[in-house]
Amino acid sequence: MTAGQPAPDRFRAYGPRHLDEIAARHGLPDDIRETVRRISLVLPFRVNSYVLDELIDWDDVPGDPMFQLTFPQRGMLPADDEERLAKLSADPADRPLLREAVQEIRARLNPHPSGQQELNVPTLDGARVPGLQHKYRETVLYFPGQGQTCHAYCTYCFRWAQFIGDADLRFAAPDPGGLLGYLRAHPEVHDVLVTGGDPMVMSTERLRGHLEPLLDVATVRTIRIGTKSVAYWPQRYTTDPDADDVLRLFEQVVASGRQLAVMAHFSHPRELESDLARRALARIRATGAVVYCQAPLIARVNDDAATWNALWRAELAAGAVPYYLFVERDTGPYDYFKVPLARAAEIFADAYRTLPGLARTVRGPVMSATPGKVVVDGVEETPEGSFFRLRMLQARQPSLVGRPFRARYSATAAWLDDLELDPATPADLAAAVRAGTAPEGTPR
Repeated sequence: MTAGQPAPDRFRAYGPRHLDEIAARHGLPDDIRETVRRISLVLPFRVNSYVLDELIDWDDVPGDPMFQLTFPQRGMLPADDEERLAKLSADPADRPLLREAVQEIRARLNPHPSGQQELNVPTLDGARVPGLQHKYRETVLYFPGQGQTCHAYCTYCFRWAQFIGDADLRFAAPDPGGLLGYLRAHPEVHDVLVTGGDPMVMSTERLRGHLEPLLDVATVRTIRIGTKSVAYWPQRYTTDPDADDVLRLFEQVVASGRQLAVMAHFSHPRELESDLARRALARIRATGAVVYCQAPLIARVNDDAATWNALWRAELAAGAVPYYLFVERDTGPYDYFKVPLARAAEIFADAYRTLPGLARTVRGPVMSATPGKVVVDGVEETPEGSFFRLRMLQARQPSLVGRPFRARYSATAAWLDDLELDPATPADLAAAVRAGTAPEGTPR
């Protein structure tokens, strides 16, 4: 640790205003520093001392996958937008025009994909319930207001709009009251996913205030916590002042008879090379919680089979369950990170083929699209041509779950909307896939 660095177990966040400090400490070239500064006017940027000191290989910047994962890059915005931002940010007199430009660029980046605001926000007694999403019958997503940031931001994050300070784009519940009322009115919901942001940025006492009330709702059988903290700040479970307290809270949830699932986001095997990360996982698992692992396939970070094979093997070795390989959602710097579905299916198959049996719990590549979760099961050759084999793993309309269908093969298609469905697709399934709106039966 060099002079001036914070202690490794004391959290410190770094944002755009710290770029000069980061550059001086780690040798970030001037041109890259200025690119990060410009792009972070539009897209959120936040790292911490652990990410900077333990995860990024500064000798391989900018190509290093962990640098690509956490620092905004040239090419994430169109070149003319970058030029406009550079020009407007150079003159303080242009600040009003700069704000307008930033807002206009963000609006073009599809800040809430797959109908999150239009279709997913439920109502209770005729009013929308803030901080909730209810897309699938049995599962509700809950966004506690104090957990709507992260220890560090992923550049690919499909929830980037949560972090830019625009209240109109933000999901956030002030307290669990709305959630509890909704759950009592909807006994079919037995699974609550606490998400963000990252709920694990909260202190244990704040987190307790959101989790304990769920233990009084008999119909809630599973509590999930979506988090990147084990990768970006494993000290949350090892050396933070309330690390032991949060583990005791996990034990309390498990002792209540609920299943506690920690949905851990690992994007690259390097995130599991740290002794701290492996120790954090061991401590979480010792509480009785189950750790499931998921991440999207993203260009320049993990778009090869060897990386995924190594990641899933590392997760299994740490006692976690490989769960999902997602397709990058069509939001934010999507064109920079997207991988065509044909390539995604090839990468998944190649990585999966040599896995040990216990790691073959993983599913993918999966699009979390408007009608539901659609998995690409592969490509089939027929006398009529090549087709993607697709299947609804989850759906707004429960009757569609498990249903297979086909779409014409395309070497460039990267999302469900890019595909041409087989004309033989059953009418109800085709309507749900094509409509982009909630079919009858969507929970409201």
